[in-house]
Amino acid sequence: MAREDSVKCLRCLLYALNLLFWLMAVCVLGVAAWLRDYLNTVLTLTADTRLEEAAVLTYSPVVHPVIIAACCFLIIVAMVGYCGTLKCDLLLLSWYFGCLLVIFCVQLASGVWTYDEPAVQRADMISLKSRMPNYGLQRYQWLTHAWNAFQSEFKCCGVIYFTDWLEMTEMEWPPDSCCSNQYPGCARHAHYRDLSDLHQEGCGPKMYSFIRGTKQLQVLRFLGVSIGVAQILAMTLTLTLLWALYYDRKPPDPPAAIAPTDAAPAGATASDPHALCLGVVSDDAPKMGHLRPHEAWAGQSAPLNGHTQLEMEQLS
Repeated sequence: MAREDSVKCLRCLLYALNLLFWLMAVCVLGVAAWLRDYLNTVLTLTADTRLEEAAVLTYSPVVHPVIIAACCFLIIVAMVGYCGTLKCDLLLLSWYFGCLLVIFCVQLASGVWTYDEPAVQRADMISLKSRMPNYGLQRYQWLTHAWNAFQSEFKCCGVIYFTDWLEMTEMEWPPDSCCSNQYPGCARHAHYRDLSDLHQEGCGPKMYSFIRGTKQLQVLRFLGVSIGVAQILAMTLTLTLLWALYYDRKPPDPPAAIAPTDAAPAGATASDPHALCLGVVSDDAPKMGHLRPHEAWAGQSAPLNGHTQLEMEQLS
């Protein structure tokens, strides 16, 4: 009974861990996709500068294709682990353990290999001004879109102040993406009437904060560490479950000479892993399948002898 309870407890824990793997992997993929969109904008604005290298060093551990592929694979592995735990299948549980070990090693190696502290200073933000003169040009539409997207999302204007647009370009007023309430011509209206309608903070400090790490990046790092700890726990529980199911397993008894049709299924003993999973183990009531051949023959020959004696009496 204690062994059955242990197996049941281990299976419940593995069910919970597999569900946790699904949730955490989906969260990692969602946050990584959200960060990747912003990262592409930042890399466009900081191309060929020290800021680009710093941004890559900061975010490559969490948006690296290897990490994304490992999270996708983890979802499939969790499904294999669920099926293996449900059926108590030796092959599925072994594959589950091996895949978890491979994913854990890949994530650990990728995190160690790509982790590095970015060497960036606030003074490096001035290099963003070199990207401003090409704003609005026909062949630099991708750069124009990147500036508008960054200023709208981070609610900033220029590099240090919105006047950077007037100094670095031939524009008479900032882009409309600098407005708090955006509509066509809002920047021109704000420039001549009310400058408070423009974002007062420059994009340089916002860029510096993004490169140094955002809250979303901290969430991804926390999820990565949590997945690693959960993988270690799942591998430990899988090994324990395999030990509980297959350790000290006895060979099946030889079949009886004559077994009744209502006998218990063969192999439903305390050492059968499938019986432990299904909870059909019963050692209290004797089973006909365990009777010796001469006992089974005696049990079935008794009615035959009585019938033969009756026929002899009728003949006499």
